[in-house]
Amino acid sequence: MAAATNPQVRIFKTLKPDFENHTTLINFLLTMSQTVQTQVEKAIEALLTRNEGLAGAVAIYEPRVNALEVVIDEHAVKTIVGRSLPAEDVRLIVATIKINNDLERMGDLAVNIAQRVISLSRQENRIELPQELVDMASPVRQMVMKSHNAMANRDISLAEEVLRSDDEVDEYRNRIYEKIMQAMANQPRMAQANFQLLLASRYLERIADHSTNIAEDVIFWIRGVDVRHNRLRTPHHAPDDFQEDSE
Repeated sequence: MAAATNPQVRIFKTLKPDFENHTTLINFLLTMSQTVQTQVEKAIEALLTRNEGLAGAVAIYEPRVNALEVVIDEHAVKTIVGRSLPAEDVRLIVATIKINNDLERMGDLAVNIAQRVISLSRQENRIELPQELVDMASPVRQMVMKSHNAMANRDISLAEEVLRSDDEVDEYRNRIYEKIMQAMANQPRMAQANFQLLLASRYLERIADHSTNIAEDVIFWIRGVDVRHNRLRTPHHAPDDFQEDSE
């Protein structure tokens, strides 16, 4: 009866027989992906609207994401141990474990963005969001959505669109970095608020990176091709003094 009301189950019941035993694993992964997508969407909306209440709601999803991460890893291991599986099944399980980790990190980054919103709301001096940061939010949202849909529908073309979008996000990140560093030099009293925006832009860029990783793993699962070091994009690098997550 549950299968009749769950659209995710209907999607994967239509896959070829080799994957029928993995329906539960795939649907756990889709549930986690949808939860993280909700987190990211709320975090971005909270940032764009400076909504402290909405930002506070982002962390509510974290226990669910953490629980799903454990369940997916355990289920993947149980599925593969002691069994001789077709190559595509093995690729699915490997991809699932990797995607699971990327989704968990995306959830953490959504919480980090929400924390920046809360910090900004408590600053004495209100600061306007750079237009580049507002513009950056759109491709990041699209990448998160497309990576989920590529996974749900086994859609290579959507996965490739995600890979191509990464350049655009990197360009926004670099422009935001330059603009905010200049603003911090010109307005020292706004340095703390600008730093919060700098962190938020970095977290958005990292969410896009994890979406790219997921797209790569979808391609690996379906085609058996590892595209991690031969992406459909030109590599970019973050400024030397701002390479890793600050939290």
